[in-house]
Formats: sequence, structure tokens, C-alpha cells
Amino acid sequence: MRSFLSILCLLSVGWCSSTLTQCACAAERQPNVLFLIADDLNNMLGCYGDPKAKTPNLDRLAARGVRFDRSYCAFPLCGPSRNSILTGLYPNSTGIKANSQIFRQTIPDQLSLPQAFRLSGYFAGRIGKLYHYNVPNSIGTNGHDDPGSWELELNPAGVDRMEHHPDIFSLTPNQFGGTLSWFASPKSDQYHTDGLMASDAQWVLERCAKQKERPFFLAVGFFRPHTPYVAPKDPYFGWYPESEMRVVPNVAEDQADIPPAGLGSYKKEQDKLTDDLRRQSLQAYYASISFMDAQVGRIIDKLDELGLSENTIIVFTSDHGYHTGEHGLWQKMSLFEESSRVPMLIVAPGVASKGSVAKSPVSQVDLFPTLAELCGVKAPTNLQGQSLVPILKDPSVAGRGWAITQVTRGNANPQKPNSKAKSFFGYSLRTPRWRYTEWDEGKEGRELYDHDSDPLEQTNLASKPEHAKTVAELSTQLQIAAKSTYPASGKSPELSQNLWAPILSQP
Repeated sequence: MRSFLSILCLLSVGWCSSTLTQCACAAERQPNVLFLIADDLNNMLGCYGDPKAKTPNLDRLAARGVRFDRSYCAFPLCGPSRNSILTGLYPNSTGIKANSQIFRQTIPDQLSLPQAFRLSGYFAGRIGKLYHYNVPNSIGTNGHDDPGSWELELNPAGVDRMEHHPDIFSLTPNQFGGTLSWFASPKSDQYHTDGLMASDAQWVLERCAKQKERPFFLAVGFFRPHTPYVAPKDPYFGWYPESEMRVVPNVAEDQADIPPAGLGSYKKEQDKLTDDLRRQSLQAYYASISFMDAQVGRIIDKLDELGLSENTIIVFTSDHGYHTGEHGLWQKMSLFEESSRVPMLIVAPGVASKGSVAKSPVSQVDLFPTLAELCGVKAPTNLQGQSLVPILKDPSVAGRGWAITQVTRGNANPQKPNSKAKSFFGYSLRTPRWRYTEWDEGKEGRELYDHDSDPLEQTNLASKPEHAKTVAELSTQLQIAAKSTYPASGKSPELSQNLWAPILSQP
């Protein structure tokens, strides 16, 4: 008996020792990252207070982490914004201020966010649109991608790309990517590109679950709700009756105090919009959001099912905001709140406060340093964002306290740097209370909006004598912030049209 008890005791000690070792290894294991990004999505989500939006999956994701209430893009256009997010640098430092370009043409040796994770031993995979794509025509290809960023690229193409183009309504017939266009598809979720991407993401997660000793950085770039707004008719269009869609009132009165540059994103074909078409467009936009939300839910459910959630950081955001009639504008490329503001949800198990809201303004350039710190990944020393980890731990932390967004105006072609046509920047500074905008350093106009009393930004206070002191203070702050968006040289890098050699590690 004594011998048996001795053996049992030794086995117990060995089991405990083994268990402690396994626990220690698990504690030291780097967290995974699931990076989800939508295309042309504003904050019309349930978790951001939209009363009509049906987005149950993003709402429950917000309940698991921190919702950043004032998160802003660096540039309200797909290509510049995405290059900025994935390098942690402002567009003035990437040199990318137009679509169909990649940062390797300007700063080829810069490490991207997923590339830094790869160099730290992570499996890095991309499904869909992370850098720039021409949507919808480039769906099913790598688009304007960076080979050094990914170990795996998947590019499914569904019926929205392969079958439905002849059926899509567009303000400009047969043009879908840059103009308002939509279609209620008779095909269900699994036949659409975003549905196929969700299935691919589930498959990749199953593969990752079998190799838990190697962490993963999985990025999924949804195409919806980018134009054309194509989504299954049932159930999504049915959730948003056309008769219940709002039309923005009093546009002419709102526009009266806005400088011309502030309305420069307006497109001539939008003159064709009637109130009926405005309602149809909004219905289709909402339907596309809910369809995309359903695909997010499928991916999160698989993450939970595989037991990966406890060690996976989840990020959800969009490349920029989007107008749906506010100030008479549709789509992007403005410096108003609707175009500059983006959703940002971060779930960081063991770090982030569940279901909390961070009110301080933050920027998408903050994502790279935040994820690098959370995962113990070595990041480039020239990143321009702040780490959001202190805010994740305590959402009342102010952090930087402001966010800056820029955009181009004028007739110059950014792909032809020698063009003599005039172009200029607009910069907009967002603080907890104010939005202050300067066009061409104020020569083309200024805008000031008080979000405490005017959250819809309908009264421009910039020329009011009683706000002269506020304008002067914010102008100084904006100029300092704008200067900080440039590299140490003070000059934006020039775009090279030459090919570059794809690299995995720095030469």
C-alpha cells in the first residue's frame, strides 16, 4: 500500500509540475489578432446609437471590449487611409494621397503592421481588401496589395462581382465603384463575396486552431457597404422599408455658411437624385451594413467555437466615414464628421474593460503601436500614433486628446506631381468639443463647429467675432498637429512609378 501511495504521490507531483509548465507557456503565449475592416462604413451602427441600424453582431462585439466614440481616419479616401492604417504613418509621411498606390512606391523599406507581426513569428493572412482595390472590378484579385505583408492571400469573388453587374442600378449607367449604385440580390449570403470571405475566414481559423503554438494575425477586409450596395434582398432590404428612410432637410440653409472647398466632394451625377432615389440609396446602404454585420458574426462565432477567443485581440474598424445626404453630400472625401469619423471596436481579453466607451478623440494611426504593445511585437521607431493600451485599461484616460484628418482639393492630378494645376490641402482638427477646419491654411476658408451644441455641424462659427479667440487657439494647435504628420525631413516622400522588389525583412 505504501509503495502504491508513493507512486501515486510522485505521479501527482509530476502532473502538477507539467500542468504548471503548460500554464506558464500559455501565459507567455503571444495573443492572436483578428483584424476586421469594412469599406466605406460610417457610424450608422446600433452600438453607436443609430436607431434604425440592425447590427447585432457588431453590437455584441462592442459589449466585449471598448468602443471608441471619437475615432477618426487620417484621410477620407480608401487608398490613402488604408496605407496610413497599415503603416502607422500619416499620409504626409507615406506619400500616398490617392488611390491605386502602395507605400512601397514611396517608402519601400518601411515595415507594415502585418509584416512586423510576420517578422515576430506570426502567421499573417489576408482575406479580401486590406490595401487598395478598385471596387467592384478588382474583386477576386490581389488589387494594389503588398506581398511582404502576408503569408497567405485569399481573393474570393461572389455573385455581386460575377453575375449581378447587368442588374445594378447606377446614377451613371454601368459605373459602380465611384457613383451611387445598388441592387437587391435574390441570392443568399453564401453566394456573395463577403459571405465567401467569412467562410474562408472560418477555414483559416480552423487551420490556426490546430497550430496554437504559432500565433496568427488574420485580416479580413469586407467590401460592403462600398458601392454598389449589393446585398441579399431577404432579409436585409426588408429590414429597412423604403418609406421609413429619411431625407436630410434644409440642405440649402445648411450650405450657406460652408466655404466652397468644404463642399468640394459633391459629384455632378448626384444632381439626378430625387427624394425617392435618396430613400432607395439609403435603404440599400443600410441593407449592405446589416449583411456585412452578419458575416462578422459568423467569424466571431467560429472564433468562439474553436476556443480561440480568450487569447485573441479583435479589432473592427472602417477605412473612413461616409455621407448619406448630410450637408447635401454623399459618399466620402469631406472633412465633416460623417466622412472623417469611423467606428473602432477593440476587444483585448484581460486588458480592455468590457462594454466601455472611450470618449477622447483617437486616430487610426494609433492601431499599429497599440497592437504591437499588446502582442509584444517590435515596431518601427518612426510610428506616428499613440498606443491606446492606457485607454483600453481605463477609458477615461485622455491620451493625445485630438485627431487630425486631411484631404486634397483642386484640379491637380496627384499621380502627376509636375502638374501646374492648383491643388491644396484641407486639415481638420477634432478635439472633444470642437471641429476646426482650414482650407489651404485658411486662404480658401475656415470652419468651426461646437459639438456640445451642434453635433450635426450645421452652424459654422469661424467668422463669428465672439469665437475669434477659439479660432486663433485651434489654428495654432492645428498647424502644430499638421506639421507632426510629416516625416523627420519635413517633406512628403515622392511617388516612384518604378517597380519595387517585394521584401519580407528590411535590407
